[in-house]
Amino acid sequence: MARYTGPRVKKMRALGVELPGLSRKSIERRPYAPGQHGQNRRRKLSDFGKQLLEKQKLRLNYGLGERQFRRLVVAARSSRLATGDKLLELLERRLDNVVFRAGFAPTIPAARQLVAHGHILVNGRRLDIPSYSVQVGDVIGPREKSRNLTALNESLGNLSLTRPDWMDYNESAHLARITQVPDPSSVPFEIDVQLVVEYYSKRM
Repeated sequence: MARYTGPRVKKMRALGVELPGLSRKSIERRPYAPGQHGQNRRRKLSDFGKQLLEKQKLRLNYGLGERQFRRLVVAARSSRLATGDKLLELLERRLDNVVFRAGFAPTIPAARQLVAHGHILVNGRRLDIPSYSVQVGDVIGPREKSRNLTALNESLGNLSLTRPDWMDYNESAHLARITQVPDPSSVPFEIDVQLVVEYYSKRM
């Protein structure tokens, strides 16, 4: 399945959760499923349905296609850490997510565009790979020529989320430094990652 490019709030309403990486908009005004019968729908999810729901939350928030997400699950399973915890760590360490969490972009799709267009430096070198996995000690920031971008400055002036504990941010230099490995609590929405692990355990 390709990366989702349709109405973002509609997806969040269907999942019943706000995904800050997907959209800055809220579902508070219409906190029910989309469609004519959305307000009256009273579905009891099966075990498969619950697993699928949790998987879709992660996949949509971080903007990954199914094949790409599956590769991360494989990498997480080969780790010594608990599969679910490692999966969340790998998702949080993606460069596009780090650019978003630092405040350089309002959403992860916007952050991915900044990275892909060469506006972001990692340790002083331009890196245009959104899936790059940052390491502890890495320093991330915009290129000198990109610091006047309107979208970047608007995002920095109105952060979507509070910056995480695993990141130090230098306001004057516009640089974010990775100080520790993200843990499962870093994910900015409610997720039962064990259900995601169970979903793939039957399909891999």
